[in-house]
Amino acid sequence: MSGNDAQAKAQVTEILKSFGWIHIMDVGDITTARGTEMYLSIWLRLWGALGTGMFNIKIMQ
Repeated sequence: MSGNDAQAKAQVTEILKSFGWIHIMDVGDITTARGTEMYLSIWLRLWGALGTGMFNIKIMQ
């Protein structure tokens, strides 16, 4: 998640938790949004290679 509004980030976190998300990563302010939006390009390539959109990527720390 990226953004400059702490209250909005807290609200998004609660929404994601309501969908069952456990690990929610805050990557910083709005300047980080472009990088996270590029995930779509990777996802589309993987969908094409795998033949399905039913996959996920896990970030390990």
